Amino acid sequence: MLDAALIEAFRRREDAGVRAVYREYGRLVYAISLRALGSKELAEDATQQTFVQAWQAADRFESDRQLAPWLATIARRVAIDVHRRESRRSAAALDDVPTDDPALITMAPGLEQWYEGWQVRQAIDALPPDERAVVRLQHLDGLTHAEIAEQLGVPAGTVKSRSHRAHQRLAVALSALRDGFGPP
Repeated sequence: MLDAALIEAFRRREDAGVRAVYREYGRLVYAISLRALGSKELAEDATQQTFVQAWQAADRFESDRQLAPWLATIARRVAIDVHRRESRRSAAALDDVPTDDPALITMAPGLEQWYEGWQVRQAIDALPPDERAVVRLQHLDGLTHAEIAEQLGVPAGTVKSRSHRAHQRLAVALSALRDGFGPP
């Protein structure tokens, strides 16, 4: 996650802010583009176009919002535009093209689930270390509160309160996914 100063630098189109946004979110944008387009070359082109469009609209980005969903939306729209541009290049009828032809591009069925998983991992990583440990042990390792208490060497009540606080923070951080406002 970028700090407020870097986000403001991005909004002002300063080099340091733009570089920081690219370093932080470049892989996300490339992954969305690659999954949507199925071609490394097209994904690289779409990634570049996404960041150019983001740079052009940086001053309109609301700094109280998160950058990842905003960039993911731009990436998906750019990928659609690249797909349309590429599909116009061929003059052959679709029935004449073999089904395994690399020019045929379909949207990956798991793109939205992949994005939601990425959002959950980001939210867990943003938790304070003691709460993050409890959430990982509870949900990823499947341990009970008593087992977590034993493993961490803390009372069960401490585990329960950390779990409660962590889940409250996660609920706030992931409210956009819960309300159905993930990537368009």
